[in-house]
Amino acid sequence: MAQNTEAMRDSQKAAALRPIRGWLIDLDGVIYRGETPVEGAAEFLSLLRRTATPFLFLTNNSTRTPEQYAVRLTGMGIPASPADFYTSALATAEYLRLRAPAGARIAIIGREGLRAALEEAGFHVVDQPALAQYCVVGYDWDVTYADLVRAHYAIRAGAIFIGTNADPTLPVEGGLVPGNGAILAALATASGEKPTVIGKPQREIMDLAVARLGLDAGVCAVLGDRIDTDMMGGKRAGLLSVLILTGSTSAEEADCADPQPDMVVRDFAELLGLLNH
Repeated sequence: MAQNTEAMRDSQKAAALRPIRGWLIDLDGVIYRGETPVEGAAEFLSLLRRTATPFLFLTNNSTRTPEQYAVRLTGMGIPASPADFYTSALATAEYLRLRAPAGARIAIIGREGLRAALEEAGFHVVDQPALAQYCVVGYDWDVTYADLVRAHYAIRAGAIFIGTNADPTLPVEGGLVPGNGAILAALATASGEKPTVIGKPQREIMDLAVARLGLDAGVCAVLGDRIDTDMMGGKRAGLLSVLILTGSTSAEEADCADPQPDMVVRDFAELLGLLNH
């Protein structure tokens, strides 16, 4: 009886995946943990390429440029090109390009991926808090108290407070470490201002990514390891939400998650089996 029930569940999952024509795929906790590739990720991506299935790596991590991400994945044995990536830094730059004055002055916490995205969009990154019209905060593993002070002064002086994402943690080889949400929380507490967050689970980043695939949301799936970003973002944008238990979310947490993902898979071995069902 148990085997029959499991076979029925697999059939239902496989049927739900058949209409999918494009994928938005998270990176941290899905394709790799820290510097270690997740087992089966390369095989899954190889299948998508062989079947000419469009996909994008959609990540809330703003630290790297698409070029750097491509080098990183290729070095892990997963061939990739810069066009395969859409980061929260790129989405934040696009958000500001549509709303901020041309050439606006922006104070940042963040690494090269964020700085490059903003400068390529025509903005000026400044170090003097009093000059900043916007304060954009992205993840930086070398963030210092002095960085927090400069951002705090910018926000208190009237700069509009923007966060690339609000992920509370980041999965690495040894477990979970504080993410950009922790940095935003410190600044929000000190300044009394809440940031506008651009990355997942916000609808805008999902819509922009789907548009890049050139598909309708109804035939796209999001593959991620977090309920509060990947799954919620997929739900808001009308995508099939597929939770993979290789990163931040355990099977027990998935059982009581809100919102519930459309599908839960243990790992890439199970996902590949369903796609080949």
